Amino acid sequence: MKRTLFCVVTLFMSMVSFAQQALWDRAPVVSPEIHADNTVTFRLKAPKAIRVQVTGDFLPPRIVQTPRGEAETSGIADLTEKENGIWEYTTPQPLNSELYSYAFIVDNLKVLDPANINVNRDVATLSNIFFIRGGKGDLYEVNEVPHGTVSKVWYDSPTLKMKRRMTVYTPAGYEDSGKKYPVFYLLHGAGGDEEAWMTLGRTSQILDNLIAQGKVKPMIVVMPNGNADQEGAPGFAPADKSESSKVFMQGSFEESFPDIIKYIEKHYRVINNKANRAIAGLSMGGFHSLHISKYYPDMFNYVGLFSAAINPRKDAASPVYEDMEGKLKIQFAKKPALYWIGIGNKDFLYQNNVDYRKLLDANGYKYTYYESDGGHIWRNWRIYLSMFTPLLFK
Repeated sequence: MKRTLFCVVTLFMSMVSFAQQALWDRAPVVSPEIHADNTVTFRLKAPKAIRVQVTGDFLPPRIVQTPRGEAETSGIADLTEKENGIWEYTTPQPLNSELYSYAFIVDNLKVLDPANINVNRDVATLSNIFFIRGGKGDLYEVNEVPHGTVSKVWYDSPTLKMKRRMTVYTPAGYEDSGKKYPVFYLLHGAGGDEEAWMTLGRTSQILDNLIAQGKVKPMIVVMPNGNADQEGAPGFAPADKSESSKVFMQGSFEESFPDIIKYIEKHYRVINNKANRAIAGLSMGGFHSLHISKYYPDMFNYVGLFSAAINPRKDAASPVYEDMEGKLKIQFAKKPALYWIGIGNKDFLYQNNVDYRKLLDANGYKYTYYESDGGHIWRNWRIYLSMFTPLLFK
């Protein structure tokens, strides 16, 4: 008995010791260090390394060949070894106000910055992030404003025959107001999940800040998992039901969308009519938004296509995709309040969007168009979100 008690006490003390070590340990360097002039210094202690580099979207992009053609990817810069095995790199020019992502490459192995606890996941890639204030970056930061509530909820989808997870943002004051709110359905891209718009898109920060500034009407934002064969994001569903989706844009998610709306309108105080519903998404989510809104023309009065894929796969057989022009004719005859298209001028889907706009123009369908610099990147999608939401529910 005494021996057992001794082992338990010893184990407990070692756990406390480990916890205290984690609590008090600090990285041996400051990284990233943001200077008063908005230049940034990155540091990594790696005394045995031969070469250390930093890769991130604050560096001039590289052009790489992909199966879809040329695409932009993050630039790379070399760090210089200083004293005590500390490697260092300072940006030669100040950075514009923005949210930036980066990671280190140590002897060809990509690693996170151990001095920076701010980490985001993009599909299966982890990166550190940092902010430059004084402009757009302020919108993506947590500021001293009233904050909304972010919930992770499960709903039943009879159409897909499974329970599914989604993220729901309710604006500050929702719990006590007793009011009903409009709803914005916000969809992620291929490889993403119900976590993407919150972590990479900074949705709650953007909405909190814009609502506090009086630029956006308080609204509920619903961010479902758009992969029809997934229950939820990795780590939040059984492993075999949270792996990267193997089913892309084949119609079942679009057909199942009323399951999501039914859950939201049963469990939240919403204004349940077309005038108070919006839908938008990036890439695959833009594709879903396009086809859901035309398949259910009485469902959404506001539609946003952010760097959207347009055309279904040739082998995709679904009533959702049949007679696209006929469905668009019905949708636009009902005069949506806003049909918004945004894309970067270097996006691999740029020409698809040009062709789609020609179709809309040929039929006299009204839409709002915004063209940004850059490619298929989160920096653009955060901008589109901050431009789109002020236009909703007017």
